[in-house]
Amino acid sequence: MTPNKIVVVNSRVHNLKNVSCEIPKSSFTVVTGPSGSGKSSLVFDTIYKESQRRFIDSLSSYSRYFLGQFQAPDVDLIEGLSPSIAIEQKSSLKNPRSTVGTLTDIYDYLKILFAKTGTVYCPDSGEKIISYTFSQIIKEIEKLGLDQKIIIVAPVPIKNKTQWEQIISKFQSMGLLRGVIENKVFDFNDKDNFTNHNLNTFGVVIDRVIIKSDIHQRLSDSVELALRIGNGIINILINNECLFFSTQNISPATLKVFPKVDTRTFSFNSPHGACLTCKGLGSLEDFDENLLIIDPSFSIEDGAIKAIGNKKSIFYTLLIDFLNDNNLKTTTPLKDYSQQQLYTFFHGNAGDLNLPKQSSFNNLKYPGLITWLRKKRSESLLKKTKNNFNEYLIEKTCHDCHGHKLNKFALSIKINEKNITELCNLSIIELNEFMSKIVVNPHLLPIVQPIIQNITKRCSFLMDVGLDYLNLNRKATTMSGGELQRIRMANQLGSSLSGVLYILDEPSIGLHPKDNDGLLKTFQKLKNNDNTVIVIEHDLETIRNADYIIDLGPGAGINGGEIVATGNLNEIKNNLNSLTGAYLLKSKNISTPSKRRKCENSIFLKGANLYNINNLDVLFPLNSLVCITGVSGSGKTTLLNKILVPAIENYLSKKRIFINSNFHSIKGLSNIQQIIKMDQGPIGRSPHSNPATFCGFFDEIRNIFSNTLEAKTRGYDATRFSFNNIGGRCEECEGHGFIKVEMHYMADVYLTCEECEGTRYNQETLSVLYKTKNISEVLNMSISEALIFFKNHPKIHRNLETLEKVGLGYIKLGQSATTLSGGEAQRLKIAKELSKKKNGHVLYVLDEPTTGLHVNDISLLLKILNELIEQNNSVFIIEHNIDIIKCADYVIDLGPGGGINGGKIVACGTPEELSKINESYTGQYLKNNF
Repeated sequence: MTPNKIVVVNSRVHNLKNVSCEIPKSSFTVVTGPSGSGKSSLVFDTIYKESQRRFIDSLSSYSRYFLGQFQAPDVDLIEGLSPSIAIEQKSSLKNPRSTVGTLTDIYDYLKILFAKTGTVYCPDSGEKIISYTFSQIIKEIEKLGLDQKIIIVAPVPIKNKTQWEQIISKFQSMGLLRGVIENKVFDFNDKDNFTNHNLNTFGVVIDRVIIKSDIHQRLSDSVELALRIGNGIINILINNECLFFSTQNISPATLKVFPKVDTRTFSFNSPHGACLTCKGLGSLEDFDENLLIIDPSFSIEDGAIKAIGNKKSIFYTLLIDFLNDNNLKTTTPLKDYSQQQLYTFFHGNAGDLNLPKQSSFNNLKYPGLITWLRKKRSESLLKKTKNNFNEYLIEKTCHDCHGHKLNKFALSIKINEKNITELCNLSIIELNEFMSKIVVNPHLLPIVQPIIQNITKRCSFLMDVGLDYLNLNRKATTMSGGELQRIRMANQLGSSLSGVLYILDEPSIGLHPKDNDGLLKTFQKLKNNDNTVIVIEHDLETIRNADYIIDLGPGAGINGGEIVATGNLNEIKNNLNSLTGAYLLKSKNISTPSKRRKCENSIFLKGANLYNINNLDVLFPLNSLVCITGVSGSGKTTLLNKILVPAIENYLSKKRIFINSNFHSIKGLSNIQQIIKMDQGPIGRSPHSNPATFCGFFDEIRNIFSNTLEAKTRGYDATRFSFNNIGGRCEECEGHGFIKVEMHYMADVYLTCEECEGTRYNQETLSVLYKTKNISEVLNMSISEALIFFKNHPKIHRNLETLEKVGLGYIKLGQSATTLSGGEAQRLKIAKELSKKKNGHVLYVLDEPTTGLHVNDISLLLKILNELIEQNNSVFIIEHNIDIIKCADYVIDLGPGGGINGGKIVACGTPEELSKINESYTGQYLKNNF
């Protein structure tokens, strides 16, 4: 036993070829190597899987009975394992309610803070709502001063004048002889005064008192009676003024009673706090203006709008009134409406249009088409009727809470003039600053101070890992794998565990080189707590800072699976077998292009305005490789994916005339005929999705098997060889190849199906062979192997060749989409596009395509991107990798910081021009290349 090392002997998992290694404990180790060389197989599928198996073995036999057998990795021996925590790229967070705030527990602390110290305001009037205890009311009255004459009144609003005599008789029987209406006192016998005033302001006089030092008991008795009669409300008349006190959350202006404030008030997962319309999601399915339009060149008379309803309906009558008021006719084409008229047509009279307050029909206002359709849909009882509206619906921000997720009462509670949603919209760095300035009531300090300390501590951990630009409302489903990893890392820093093995997969994804220092410091903090940190990484700066390096290779798939070098930085640099070492030594590098493409056509975006981008003018050269760079949170994704891409999509979709644009104007779009966005989203949500199905050649493979003599003899057609269909698939696992075991208190475990042994097919289907291989064995081939196997099948071969070209030769044909990283999914999309025949004028938009790529593979990616451009296309990418940026034709560098400190163009031009601009962080890192 070697307690200071993790020892792995002869691992044969996936493509590993009897790999043995020793990893020092309480150290920072980087495992690197070309994509597909076996890094994940060693770190996750060998070391972490064995650690997980041993944990399950430590459970009681009762627990293990329900979990079943947990298959050990194919390895001779692993020694020195510690309890392990794996933080992977692939996110299993599909819950739309998960946010940065919920993942870090900061939101839970904010809920407690607001419940304890928040100031309540009336959502309708904006007046402050203060609830008092009985003793506090007594003290407030006594503070009015000695010898002050006061009248203690219990408000009892009378809505029905026919009941007032009965109510007055009741009070007279209690010895109460006077009432108050509109702050004036009347005798109950003076009936005329009562009938001539608004009885809704009626109150009964409980006592008339002159404040003295010896009337405390009388005051207490009177206040107690007033609160009982007034249902927790008491009015004090003094000097013709009315002071309002309540033991409940009651609005002084509207007398509306609000619930008691607790943590549930601020929970968007609870009916106490959630917006009733969107159920706390902040978004909902709503009608889209453009989906309702059939053809903007048509008029209403021609049928330009779907779902407009019967001409005899109330809505149609109101619509005619609206058209008349705007000098429009039912024969006016929709394209001739102004944007303001279109807005009012869809959403009703809510703008600057000079419309009459009331329509001529039944004194009703024109509601707007979408408002009317919402009402119709909500009133539909039958599911079939509701489904009739589905074709007009898209996911939209909730029109009631405007994306805030909480109800109006929760949003009316504030600390330092900000409600909880406004705090959650601040960046982490701004939130941390806000917390340091909170002024707390001294008697609440013992309760509040620990809450604030916990919030600021978690904020500092997030800042340490380079996430200071995020806000707490950011949904987990919109974050990159790298961002989610770093959030989990921040949580681990907060847990202060020691003796743990931490395993991470490319945590530097999405980080600008400037932000990498904070991440490296985090590794050191974990290590200094006597933890072992193993990181799969391609970033050269991270590798340089490692205590120990394991370099796998020499190639990918069957050409990998071996350790080519181990040791510290100098040992790797000096190892001639190490490809990584050659790049670290700079004896091998990606060369800078000798010349840049000249821009003949371009897109000019004027007045871009969204989130932290404010009135920005940007030039995007076409037929070029354009890089959008900048520190994390500087506005890269906002500019490219939220402003430019939707603008181009609107232009290409001729039917889209209702545009809520985030820019002033855009020129040069006539040079683009198609836009293809290739993000890092999964190629499919089902485990049945794989490269073969995604790229479209699995049908051809199934046809090959169905044309074999054995298949024809048995009467099998192509559907027999699909693992989605009953007949050919294994019914025990329904074609998945594994059985999911729910663990409830920890992550679910996936066990290989014992019936089909992971092949996904039944024995009858597997007995059909093509070139000695069954369908499962073919799906288990790597792209590189299949390229040789299907060399005589042009349709399949062309697709496989493209996949090999983008550096995916190591992945398997039938590899589940859920096991692919974001970078691999993106390169699959690139390969799919490359295999199609295009006529040029296509704009390709990519988000960090170097994710998961070794430095050597990046040169391959550059070759492919340049190939796309040479076909008369344009490529716009968001990228942090300096090797890609230095090869771009044009760079747009945003910054200078993240969040509110970003959103500006720091520099733009060729990489050489950027390197001369001192204000550009990207430019500073480019300097070494020129």
